[in-house]
Amino acid sequence: MKFAIAIPQFYADGEFDPASFREYLTRAEELGFESAWTQESTLGVGPQLSPIEAMTYAAACTERIRLGCVVFVSTLHSPVHLAKSLSTLDQLSRGRIEVGVGTGGRGRPFAAFGVDPARYVTRFTEGVNLMKALWTEPRVTFHGEFWQLENLPMEPKPFQKPYPRLWFGGASEPALRRAVRMGDGFFGAGSSTTAKFAEQVQIVRGALAEAGQAADSFPIAKRVYIGIDDDTERARDRMNAALEGIYGQRVPAIEAATVTGTAADCVGEVNKVAEAGAELILFTALFDQREQMERLAAAVLPKLG
Repeated sequence: MKFAIAIPQFYADGEFDPASFREYLTRAEELGFESAWTQESTLGVGPQLSPIEAMTYAAACTERIRLGCVVFVSTLHSPVHLAKSLSTLDQLSRGRIEVGVGTGGRGRPFAAFGVDPARYVTRFTEGVNLMKALWTEPRVTFHGEFWQLENLPMEPKPFQKPYPRLWFGGASEPALRRAVRMGDGFFGAGSSTTAKFAEQVQIVRGALAEAGQAADSFPIAKRVYIGIDDDTERARDRMNAALEGIYGQRVPAIEAATVTGTAADCVGEVNKVAEAGAELILFTALFDQREQMERLAAAVLPKLG
């Protein structure tokens, strides 16, 4: 079992404190977290820093911890630009980058990004294939529906060969099967309940078996929104308020997927996530992040497994 922690991203205008950010990441390394992760939401009511820039700053603040994003909604990106940015960051961090990608689902504001909502899955698949080509081929010739390249190079390639691990997000069966076909791992969303995640894991494992692929070659992870407090009701209220600040409204389905309560409560619920199939658990606190990280390390992680 591996444990990860969220990289702080939620800052209103003028709130970002470079020293506190650096201290948080340095402490995450000291506490032994395997990796630290961002998420992406370009448009929304909650103030959220962009993942690439937050990961780059985090890379400069750390030496060993791996750094990732789950997920880049890569459908909304130019794959050429995204491939270049991630390759650069992998070089700057000396091979510490993890990459999560997802389609974003039907509810994204595709028109704001010049994307045809009727073709978003095709665009996603083509974009991922183009990034892989740019990362692995000396010169790329690519004749796609959305992008065309003729004998063009992109250098430098990623520090990790052939490229950083590609985690796929997704919830539907087609998305999970696509993850097995195209990706290197599956990352369950923080908005998925443990019961739903368990169902997703079974679909992934079934697809791996059908493909003749060993289960241990394809890691499975899950983000867990967590809030630890000696007062269980206060923990739940603070988590729900934080989620409302991000989404601009109450979202009962996401609230139901969070883990809140005393340390003992959280141990029990996180163990259920592990039993459902998570080999890497990404803890994401939405309030008092430094304090929550310390409480996790002291009172929750030693009792898991």
